Amino acid sequence: MPAGVSWTRYVRMYGASMLALFAGAQVVHQYYLPDLSIPETPPKPGELRTELLGFKVREEMKAAIEQQLEDKQKLD
Repeated sequence: MPAGVSWTRYVRMYGASMLALFAGAQVVHQYYLPDLSIPETPPKPGELRTELLGFKVREEMKAAIEQQLEDKQKLD
């Protein structure tokens, strides 16, 4: 008996923790939208640029909404 608990309880807790681990990883990948593409040729040293695509999309949407609000205020 690991950690002084029965095997059934140990296996259930292990399963629950693995489920939480995988669910958390899925949430993070949905939030940040990582670029999982593999380039055909590797970049040269100093050329590698990383961007958080999910963050970039949200920033563009935020800027577009702010622009629409400014346009609406000008019309009023």
